[in-house]
Amino acid sequence: MEFLKDLWLFMKERKKFWLAPIIIVLLFLGILIIFGGSSAVAPFVYSLF
Repeated sequence: MEFLKDLWLFMKERKKFWLAPIIIVLLFLGILIIFGGSSAVAPFVYSLF
């Protein structure tokens, strides 16, 4: 949680709000890779791509 707080403060202080969508997409792809690799959700994740 501390990392996310520091990241938000960095973006707020330096006016780098354009980084937020990039970070959100990367987190979403990471979650898909984690769940798609070894779970019952894998066939549904693979059908997305």
